[in-house]
Amino acid sequence: MSAARLRLGMVGGGRDAFIGAVHRIASRIDGHFELVAGCFSSTAEKSKASGADLGLPEDRVYGDFAEMAKREARLKTGIEAVAIVTPNHMHYAPAREFLKRGIHVICDKPLTSTLADAKKLKKAVEASGALFVLTHNYTGYPMVRQAREMIAAGELGAIRVVQVEYPQDWLSEKLEDTGQKQAGWRTDPARSGAGGSIGDIGTHAYNLARFMTGLRLEALCADLDSFVEGRQLDDNGHVMLRFEGGAKGMLWASQVAPGNENALRIRVYGTKGGVAWEQENPNRLLHSPLGEPVRVITRNGAGAGEAAGRLSRIPPGHPEGYLEGFANIYSETALAIRAHQAGGAPDPQIAYPTIDDGVEGMAFVDACVRSSKRDAAWVTLNM
Repeated sequence: MSAARLRLGMVGGGRDAFIGAVHRIASRIDGHFELVAGCFSSTAEKSKASGADLGLPEDRVYGDFAEMAKREARLKTGIEAVAIVTPNHMHYAPAREFLKRGIHVICDKPLTSTLADAKKLKKAVEASGALFVLTHNYTGYPMVRQAREMIAAGELGAIRVVQVEYPQDWLSEKLEDTGQKQAGWRTDPARSGAGGSIGDIGTHAYNLARFMTGLRLEALCADLDSFVEGRQLDDNGHVMLRFEGGAKGMLWASQVAPGNENALRIRVYGTKGGVAWEQENPNRLLHSPLGEPVRVITRNGAGAGEAAGRLSRIPPGHPEGYLEGFANIYSETALAIRAHQAGGAPDPQIAYPTIDDGVEGMAFVDACVRSSKRDAAWVTLNM
């Protein structure tokens, strides 16, 4: 099994980094990847210490991501893919270095800190021939795939309404002034980009709506606020959505909503019925056929289809959630990489967020900021 594992590197994700540990766990769950190298910090000493914590050989731990990309590309047993788990402003440069050498990239969201960098990165992906995966992990949940399959099959009829929200409460006070690392970079325009809550969690909500429904956005209007005094980026956003074909939507992203932890929820309604799913109770999907009682479809349970089943590991009733959803993105990526290495196309069922989703996510943030500055004027995405 170990000989068949894809050799994975990591940029970022050193000591005390939340998302780096999540990526490492997710990459191991299904046995597709083995972490063999990394540049875990912008400080060489911290990177070496983190590498030692992870049991990596000293000569595979780097103090500079460019040095890592160059050397790993030359090694016979160099990395085949790299996970980039740095703050937003440090996605573009490392991704470009590895793509130039044909190394597949798995990048945390959002794609970059600016739309301009996102568009340049798309060109780098196209020139490299390597795969690029963006870890919008909620697309890996089985019941999200269930809803997507049902919508694509026409079980809800023509879609009319999409309601999606992602409220949190952890930035209700000015936590960035306390030295808290996560709050510090997420509220800093130089590191996070032009979007605060709309970039950090609003992009998740938007991507989920797009992935689940398949609807394309026509225009949006956004009202962004920084409710916490002195905060440089938005901590709450309300967005109206117009989709091609006439469907309408609303998106709410907030990090100042007391009582909400990670309350990502989506409801989709069509001419024949609706579905509702929530991230904090991810193993069930509510289906409401028009004129009939609401049905509960559980992960791997009665009524669940093939799309959900192929991403489920254990029998119904045993909870799967955040880490497994992340792991599903890694497993889909591994299958796509192996197909790429064999010179073929991956199974059509394989799905993961791509560079195009990343560019669209940054265009969404850009449009929200532009709209809000124009008193919530309707704008289109600058793709």
